[in-house]
Amino acid sequence: MKETLERWSSRRAFILAVTGAAVGLGNIWRFPYMTGENGGSAFLLLYIAFVVLLGLPVMMAEILIGRAGRRSPMQSLGHLARAAGASPHWRWLGVFGVITVFFILSFYSVVSGWSIEYLVESINGNFAGGTPQAIGANFNDFLADPLRMTFNHTLFMLLTMSVVAAGISGGLEKLNNLLMPLLYLLLIVLAVYATTTHGFGTAMAWLFTPDASAITLSVVLNAMGHAFFTLAVGACALMAYGAYMPDHQSLPRAVAAVAVLDVLVALLSGIAIFSVVFSQGLDPGEGPGLMFVTLPIAFAELPGGSLWLAVFFLLLLLATWTSSINLAEPMVATLQGAGLKRGRSAALVGIAVWAVGLLSVLSFSTMADVHWIGEMNFFDLVTTVPTDVFLPVGGLLIAVFAAWVMSSEAAERALDAGPGGFRTWRALVRYVSIPLVVVVLLSGLF
Repeated sequence: MKETLERWSSRRAFILAVTGAAVGLGNIWRFPYMTGENGGSAFLLLYIAFVVLLGLPVMMAEILIGRAGRRSPMQSLGHLARAAGASPHWRWLGVFGVITVFFILSFYSVVSGWSIEYLVESINGNFAGGTPQAIGANFNDFLADPLRMTFNHTLFMLLTMSVVAAGISGGLEKLNNLLMPLLYLLLIVLAVYATTTHGFGTAMAWLFTPDASAITLSVVLNAMGHAFFTLAVGACALMAYGAYMPDHQSLPRAVAAVAVLDVLVALLSGIAIFSVVFSQGLDPGEGPGLMFVTLPIAFAELPGGSLWLAVFFLLLLLATWTSSINLAEPMVATLQGAGLKRGRSAALVGIAVWAVGLLSVLSFSTMADVHWIGEMNFFDLVTTVPTDVFLPVGGLLIAVFAAWVMSSEAAERALDAGPGGFRTWRALVRYVSIPLVVVVLLSGLF
């Protein structure tokens, strides 16, 4: 396959695209409940530290492979491996990445469909005045309804694949240029609203007052794993975005901007969520149900709660939409590399992912008692193995390839940070990031 001729139109477009890929359920759904379960400020500070030491260097490694190869992930890895005199079998890492994003997108679409349901429910005011029991029962009833779940899953997949089918400049770039500023505007509005609640001071103290006593091995491992997960690395998806990167742009500067924007989303969403939760005297450590049960309960008791809850779920929908496009792109790029047109590739990927997503939909109803491994139903399996095992394996191999296998000249040219910047990055990846990824992988396995 020849080099792709597609490029992001500007440096800003690339940064917004990668930020859109990174910002999603990890920031707005997973970060708050992980923070709640792991002691607030202790988890937050460790998470930021591991973003710098683990997430950013591996993110740069993944993007620079795509930038140096200027092809689909599989084609880039094979081309660069041959150029360095290494085994061409490295290209199968691209296939492994496609398998990883395939399964992640299959459940991601289902969970994103929940945000569609809750957005409609919030606009209709169905949570206003509801008791905790009624709101919890409403969520369980929705999960147990395969028709409603399937409709939302289908709608979200159509939203995602229609953008991917439109191409880089006509689809992905236009959407990111529109949605990312809107997403930050909504976040700022929610954070400003949080300052008017009674729980704002408590939330700020809980999030930002250092508490060394709360740091445990479990908190450290969870912060490390979340820093890896939230930046969307390890699945070769950012490799596909790197192939479209402008020719003259410093990769470390671009990635640093993405990291700041990514962490900012997590911080603002945490401030907004925990201010409301503490205002109502609720437990911040409610786990995954924090978003879809605890938060509606908290907003239901506040003046104008339905409006603010609708704004929040609109924010969640926008974030998951931009991330899902990132998950779909490497699969579509791989099929394009095999000679298919983009539109047909997007249709095939969308149909296949949608079909497998139905198994997650049914995991809450007719297939709830069907166990695939141990006590895990399909939804449990697909939300655990790809994120806890496949992503770290992919991230580890990507880091090894970029820092040890591909030629130094190609890597330095793609990094575009000068000789000193390249040496610093490579040493950080080799001797800090790779060992940390191994720890993340072992933690996910055991």
